[in-house]
Amino acid sequence: MQIARLNKTTFWGRLPAFLCCAAVTFTALSAATHAYAQGASATDPAARQSAVQWLDRIQQSAQQLNYTGTFVYQRGAFVQSSRIAHYATKGDGEYEQLESLDGKPRKMLRHNDDLYTFVPERKLCVVEKRQNKEAFPALLATSGEQVLAVYDPKVLGSDRVAGIDSQVIELDPKDAYRFAYKLWVDAKTGLLLRTQTLDPSNGQVLQQLSFTQVSIGVPADKAPIAAGMRNTSGWTVVRPPLQTVDMEAQGWTFAQTVPGFRKIREVRRPMAARDANDPPIPVDQAVFSDGLSAVSVFVEPVEHNSRKEGSGSSGATHVLVKRNGNYWITLLGEVPQTTLQQFASAIEYKAPK
Repeated sequence: MQIARLNKTTFWGRLPAFLCCAAVTFTALSAATHAYAQGASATDPAARQSAVQWLDRIQQSAQQLNYTGTFVYQRGAFVQSSRIAHYATKGDGEYEQLESLDGKPRKMLRHNDDLYTFVPERKLCVVEKRQNKEAFPALLATSGEQVLAVYDPKVLGSDRVAGIDSQVIELDPKDAYRFAYKLWVDAKTGLLLRTQTLDPSNGQVLQQLSFTQVSIGVPADKAPIAAGMRNTSGWTVVRPPLQTVDMEAQGWTFAQTVPGFRKIREVRRPMAARDANDPPIPVDQAVFSDGLSAVSVFVEPVEHNSRKEGSGSSGATHVLVKRNGNYWITLLGEVPQTTLQQFASAIEYKAPK
């Protein structure tokens, strides 16, 4: 669920920091806790079908509804709030504005897949194509049926988020390769209001995104967004090259040893070298998803690169760095560290002839 900006100096610069995010301290709701105890069994066909329908509605609502609001993101000790405005117009697609409310100002304007990111302190505007279509309040990279191939659903009952009646659903992993999720969905519209990533062993909340205020069904007001994307006078406009890439043709093999994960995209983008006098470093990225959690595999040459082997974590997000011959492999995802290790063990390279 998240939107990464590659940063040469830190692994966590790759995390879904701004677009995915904002944050708030979690408070367990007694109603939801009681509903958990009374939740419908995952083996109940009716409960399973209900969960599938809710999951499919979440994605449709995020794309098709008009809504404005403020949401917060929490990952470990990191907390950030953002303001969002989303409009779905007939014949002209989606318009969206996302603005950070904490820290340095950032604003993102989007029309369909055209994304403009404004960095005021540098008078910089980065223009690129959107890659992550699963950012909050969207959720799925696949259908509800496919998600439930690796998660067991529990329909927990009702609750309230930001003053709105919601349906609570929990998705428990069928194996140890992924975390659990709890979702709060607007009972009327299907818009996702809150999502939590949980440690299935103890129920600890690892990270959370939640609306603190939201208005659904507001009139479309695309004009300021469209005008902002046109008016870049006085800004330094940068269009970083991004291209699709066939990593298998380059000699990389990713064996599917972790159930449920499918490759959803492969892209190449340049990253600035640590030494400003060195040329940009080409970085290839393969993204795998099970519909809720995602794993990114970054491949970059060792030359002009000061990467070191190691691992780390922040909230639900784990990172693993390994060297493979003349390449650094960085694995990043909202999955347990053992999942990244399993991915890493199945990566092979054979130089193409």
